[in-house]
Amino acid sequence: QVGQAAYSASKGGIVGMTLPMARDLAPLGIRVVTIAPGLFSTPLLASLPEKVQSFLAQQVPFPRRLGHPCEFAHLVQALAENPMVNGEVIRLDGALRMQP
Repeated sequence: QVGQAAYSASKGGIVGMTLPMARDLAPLGIRVVTIAPGLFSTPLLASLPEKVQSFLAQQVPFPRRLGHPCEFAHLVQALAENPMVNGEVIRLDGALRMQP
């Protein structure tokens, strides 16, 4: 997005270090997985006007709504239970890609 260079750089840093960290920490039995969430119904987002929340929700291709915290938690549980998931970045965003 326009005006988001610092945010983008920090996000890219997290994505870029996920696999090297997983490899570095593997001998200790530590896995590293990054979850890249889209728009979720959080207290911060809930503080926005309803019109803005609806607009943002309509930008999500499918499902056309904001994510629910329980869906994030469900992914975390699935990742914790599956030891083969390691060194991966997983998007949880309903295929959302924000416009510039």
